[in-house]
Amino acid sequence: MRVLRHLFAPSSRRLFPEVSLQRIGAAIAAGEARHRGQLCFAVESRLSVRELLDGRDARQAALSAFAQLGVWDTAANNGVLLYLLLADHRIEIVADRGYDTRVGDERWQAVCESIQRALAAGEPEAAVLGGVAALSEIIAEQFPRAADDAAGEGNELADRPARL
Repeated sequence: MRVLRHLFAPSSRRLFPEVSLQRIGAAIAAGEARHRGQLCFAVESRLSVRELLDGRDARQAALSAFAQLGVWDTAANNGVLLYLLLADHRIEIVADRGYDTRVGDERWQAVCESIQRALAAGEPEAAVLGGVAALSEIIAEQFPRAADDAAGEGNELADRPARL
């Protein structure tokens, strides 16, 4: 039962302690030194009973987080959210409209599947770090940093992962 999974979902703090979030944030910053895109990672342990009764799924929660975190609000429409809902064992990637004609759904799905395999192996930090690396590759292909761009210039979103 989905409600029970959410009531007894693992804590994001247990799976992603502060040191893990710091390493993930550093990986995001390192990736953004190679491209002009904006990458965010958000993890949510569970949805509320009200959200569950309203039929909210992981995709809807990810879209809400995309808006809440301002990932949609980048100047070049090049934000990407990597969202993990622990209770449902779901990974969602929400990419801004700047990727619509550039990256097919199968590429985003391949990243999700890779993350899922590492999560199933019991390696949550490694799973997310691998996902960040894969997403940074995709973003760098589409929005490469020019040689005269300073690393960190134009960083519109915090690199620090979000706990929701």
